[in-house]
Amino acid sequence: MTHVFPIRVYYEDTDLAGIVYYANYLKFIERARSEWVRGLGVDQKAMKAEGLVFAVRRVAADYLAPAHYDDALQVETTLLPGTAARMVVRQDVTRDGAILFSAEVTIICMTTAGKPARLPAVIRQLTP
Repeated sequence: MTHVFPIRVYYEDTDLAGIVYYANYLKFIERARSEWVRGLGVDQKAMKAEGLVFAVRRVAADYLAPAHYDDALQVETTLLPGTAARMVVRQDVTRDGAILFSAEVTIICMTTAGKPARLPAVIRQLTP
């Protein structure tokens, strides 16, 4: 199952050369993950009210080709094998089918006090 999230590159996303600033790819994939989780029916506000939050534990990223001002991009999020305590996703930022940026992101769930917690059941059930 792959979730697809469209992104348009705005002027604020670029450097002086009109190329997407490298750190903004992390923002793009964060937005896509948030929408993916929302689409699964996970209410992160309700989670936080119950004292649980998601946190990124690890990101391994490859910058393969530049994106430019006004490009129409897609972030493709695919769930990889994980555990009851962590989910791993691959996220590719593409333009016209070509991968520009690729990341493998490990996400954990923890209490607002910083203690490890199990992932929500809906996500545990999806894990391949």
